[in-house]
Amino acid sequence: MDKPAPLFHKGGKLEKLYPLYEAIDTFAYTPGETTKQCSHVRDGIDLKRTMITVVAALFPCILMAMYNTGLQINRAIQSMGITPTGWRVDIIEFAGLGFDPSNLIANFAHGALYFIPVFLVCNVVGGTWEALFAMVRKHEINEGFLVTGMLFPLILPPTIPLWQVAIGISFGVVIGKEIFGGTGRNILNPALTARVFLFFAYPVQITGDRIWTAVDGFTGATPLGQAALGGVSAITVSWSEAFLGFIPGSMGETSALACIFGALVLVASGIGSWRIMLSGLIGMFSMAGLLYWLSGTGYTDNPMFTVSPSWHFVLGSFAFALVFMATDPVSATMTNTGRYIYGFLIGCLGIIVRSVNPAFPEGWMLAILFMNVFAPLIDYFVVSANIKRRMRRNALV
Repeated sequence: MDKPAPLFHKGGKLEKLYPLYEAIDTFAYTPGETTKQCSHVRDGIDLKRTMITVVAALFPCILMAMYNTGLQINRAIQSMGITPTGWRVDIIEFAGLGFDPSNLIANFAHGALYFIPVFLVCNVVGGTWEALFAMVRKHEINEGFLVTGMLFPLILPPTIPLWQVAIGISFGVVIGKEIFGGTGRNILNPALTARVFLFFAYPVQITGDRIWTAVDGFTGATPLGQAALGGVSAITVSWSEAFLGFIPGSMGETSALACIFGALVLVASGIGSWRIMLSGLIGMFSMAGLLYWLSGTGYTDNPMFTVSPSWHFVLGSFAFALVFMATDPVSATMTNTGRYIYGFLIGCLGIIVRSVNPAFPEGWMLAILFMNVFAPLIDYFVVSANIKRRMRRNALV
């Protein structure tokens, strides 16, 4: 990579392609430049290592995305007693794996044939936008897209058309991040921005009972959808199944256990804020507990009020959203006190949207984006309060 470097640096024939050269060089190798004098920040962390750590924390969710997607498909095929068709089926049959849901490899392989195309389209299209903006602005390609390109496929259903994946990630990268100045300057989480765009632009492919299991003619509501219709008594899976993630849902969001592993990695590495996670959990349990208590008083007949806080923890995308979305260091609050407030309000608001509005049983996407907008305001009041307190203390001295 050092020999062709002069071609891409200023004055070289391929100067305009420098961001692409730099991205490959940085991704493949450690930096070749070192600080010759005392540096201001003595730390081994940089943006690339930060993003790679987040991807490592996501690894169990990625495995679950492939395994559980294949598991749900093979279960549906077995229960319906049908002979599936399509190029994915041809590959499975050619490999001699079959459609037995008890076959670990068959589940992984079948699920991977849905997850990997979505992942590739997301990264190719989103990466192209990143490179285009980098060349126009004449700066390096930031590693921030590594996380966005991993998060977005995990929050999509397996049946999502690939052209919608391309449109969604384009909207998330361009509108959600680049128009604000790129990585580190966006006020909204890019992956959630892409998801909310698809939700309102193409609701048929992002909601309903047909999208969660990729078998033609098969319909099956998620446990959260069942709870929205009939309360906790309508849920057809056990709490442990929901906790492990062997339920229908977005490809990488179903396993609370995998999200707990990710939370431990992020907290141990100092990348994810434990304050946001803890306060978000407290906010969710507080609001869900209040609504659960109201259901016992006869105040309302809303079936979602009968769902206990422990069930809310394992249903839908709460754990995934709290660990990987709410803790986005760019779009979240920056002050420690602000992080407590920010996380607590996400927990409360998500339960309100999920429970009070029966037409929209999943509320974390909107709750986090809403609080992204108010994060700077929260930090402003926290900093202002700190300044006033210090001024009063200095005046007393």
